[in-house]
Amino acid sequence: MVVDPDGRFVTQREYPRLALVETGEADGALRLAAPGAAPLRVPPSPPEAPFRDVVVWRSTVRGVDQGDAAAAWLSAHVGATVRLVRFHPSKPRACNPDYVGDSGAGTLYADGYPILVIGAASLDDLNARLVAKRSPALPMNRFRPNVVIAGLDAYAEDHLDTLTCGEVTLRLVKPCTRCQVTTTDQATAKVGYEPLSTLSTYRRNDALAAVVFGMNAIVVAGAGATLAVGAPVSVEYRF
Repeated sequence: MVVDPDGRFVTQREYPRLALVETGEADGALRLAAPGAAPLRVPPSPPEAPFRDVVVWRSTVRGVDQGDAAAAWLSAHVGATVRLVRFHPSKPRACNPDYVGDSGAGTLYADGYPILVIGAASLDDLNARLVAKRSPALPMNRFRPNVVIAGLDAYAEDHLDTLTCGEVTLRLVKPCTRCQVTTTDQATAKVGYEPLSTLSTYRRNDALAAVVFGMNAIVVAGAGATLAVGAPVSVEYRF
């Protein structure tokens, strides 16, 4: 996670250029790459590395600072003083019990839940609406889901209880409220108005006072197992 000097998280909301940072794994280390910058290898910090408190929304959790080289690389990219931290498991972060009950589900530095599920047909429907108003269709990466399901009707994920793929079962617990990051082109970091302008006309959730698209989910079986692209899934509906 990228944090400001006070340890508070920063994202594409504050720095759209973070969209241009690519991450990968190289020999057990984190690899960072971005246009105009030499790639940086960030080795894992040693177990005895000191940790610090960092803040995600209203959660205070722990992070291990990933060093001056990573901080300098990211600061040069976004044009502000920032640092990189890795989640420290000594202080778990629980998901909102209003939605996950007594499941014990937690997450790390994500906004609030570990998994985001979106149906491919939902994006197809949104893009049809955008094209009808002479706006360009958008790729799925505007919404940054972990799991995309084909074969459902548009927005059917709103009504799913569980999704099972092999050993893994996910429970869909809360509509995902969408912010201005969806208006950032992930290939150029240019910020516009869509899709929030269009989504606000038909995907407003009054109970959450926000536009929603996709469903937040937790893992209820198969933690540590693997999800594979193209694997079949089965679903159960709430109603």
